[in-house]
Amino acid sequence: MDSCKILFFLILRLLFITVPSIQATPAKSKLFREYIGAEFQHVTFSDVPINPNIEFHFILSFAIDYSSCSPPSPTNGDFVVYWDTKNLIPSNVSSIKADHSNVKVALSLGGDTIQGQDVTNAIKSITQIVRVYNLDGIDIDYEHFTADPNTFAECIGRLLLNLKQSKVVSFASIATYDNDSVQPYYLALWQKYGHLIDYVNFQFYAYKKGTTISQFITHFETQNTNYKGGKVLVSFGTDGSGACSKLQRQGKLHGIFIWSADNSKNTSFHYEKQSQTFLASSK
Repeated sequence: MDSCKILFFLILRLLFITVPSIQATPAKSKLFREYIGAEFQHVTFSDVPINPNIEFHFILSFAIDYSSCSPPSPTNGDFVVYWDTKNLIPSNVSSIKADHSNVKVALSLGGDTIQGQDVTNAIKSITQIVRVYNLDGIDIDYEHFTADPNTFAECIGRLLLNLKQSKVVSFASIATYDNDSVQPYYLALWQKYGHLIDYVNFQFYAYKKGTTISQFITHFETQNTNYKGGKVLVSFGTDGSGACSKLQRQGKLHGIFIWSADNSKNTSFHYEKQSQTFLASSK
């Protein structure tokens, strides 16, 4: 994630370029998602501005199935919380949801990939975390793999199936980007279990520096085809012009997500405010 920060803010600048309007069906989605807690910057839920006229998802980052010893070792599906637990505790989740009826909170699974992971252990440990923190959803954000794509797809797919069927979570998402060592795993998961995945948090900020709006739209269309039928979200903030505005007019903007609240704290959550204002004003 850290290697993408500079590209992230460069892409944000593209969004202030006005593009010609086109005739199309407007998007109805007003979903904004924000990762939080991974970089221990003492950010709290209440620090982040929340527009009451949108749907807002906080995504706690991360729960990991590896030990904290050095070097880390796999725990065979026994997930443990690794986000900032000093500032993001269960009572904070309950409070932010009580204060804002439009807020839901999910957890993201990250770290290394499954190495013979016991899915039963994963279901049990994740269910416990969800219940302790009063969470609503789950996000899959693995970026390093030792297993093959089919093993990954089957293990994660069975996990999502159980969590949804048992109503432990009400929604699920995946976080991927265009990389030959990452994307095949998520495409395999999508092919087998795409019906269980509600959102695709695609990391468009991982594309090369200097991406134009036209190129960005092409990237979006490519990933929209890869995850056909899914809700591919745009991964940056905007003031309502540029790429987001064009996708909104085409009826293709399913929502916006930002990595992350920890990074945005030092900029007074400038892009969070812009993104949410844009979504709230969408008709």
